[in-house]
Amino acid sequence: MQSLFSSSDDISKTQESNANDNDSINYDDLSRRDVRSLIFHFLYAAHAFNYEESVQSIIDNVNRGFELNVPLNGEIAHLVSSVIENRDELEKVYEPYLANWRSERISVCTKLILLFAIWEFKYTTIDLRIIINEAIELAKCFAEEDAYRFVNGILDSVSKEFRR
Repeated sequence: MQSLFSSSDDISKTQESNANDNDSINYDDLSRRDVRSLIFHFLYAAHAFNYEESVQSIIDNVNRGFELNVPLNGEIAHLVSSVIENRDELEKVYEPYLANWRSERISVCTKLILLFAIWEFKYTTIDLRIIINEAIELAKCFAEEDAYRFVNGILDSVSKEFRR
């Protein structure tokens, strides 16, 4: 099974391959890393629609487009909805660490990765080092060339607040 934790070009190739093989991707077989990639994609789609499209609608469209079976009201939908609902609060967490940067200068992909990671810091018991590592991997795949360094620096600083 091909990983969904790849660039959009690779996902398109996976979709073409699946269409040719008539073989759908089973959500239950995805790795935790692939699930994080899906969450990022759902957050990106929600942002692209100015947060006016429901998370369930976005998931339904991705399910149909990529032959997935992500539950419309499952854990992922609730997580994505929570990140979206709390995005202003989550953004305020990392803004003090933007030395010589304005929040508006951060790309959408980088910002979504930071929001997702900080949401995990706040609302999960996952080890902070794992969250940072996974955010770095998302940035390497989906953000600008050196964004992973920026993400690492910001999340490392923010994580110190959560370790206290």
